Amino acid sequence: RTHATAWVPTADIFAKGDDLVLRCELAGVQREDVEVSLSGGVLTIDGERKGEPADVSYYARERYYGRFRRSINLPEGINGSRIRADFENGLLEVTVMGGADHPEPERIQIGNQTN
Repeated sequence: RTHATAWVPTADIFAKGDDLVLRCELAGVQREDVEVSLSGGVLTIDGERKGEPADVSYYARERYYGRFRRSINLPEGINGSRIRADFENGLLEVTVMGGADHPEPERIQIGNQTN
């Protein structure tokens, strides 16, 4: 099986208190092969899982190799100083401090249009 385009790693995205947490499974990926960036309010995780040596014969090949990318839109006003990323045992955890705050939507009064 081959994968010509970037694959998307599985992730959990949840609120932990006021923080938004993205936990991404990256088994077999080295820390130096992962990049976390923020641009235009979009948090992007990208990198590469290196393939196995070419001299092996597979009975089954179910894991994805090559480039990967995962992006999520963040609430307005988030900058890099509010984001922390930790990588351990193939698990990337990105915490957006205060990112789970959801202001109440502003209600708009609906009126009658009479002549």
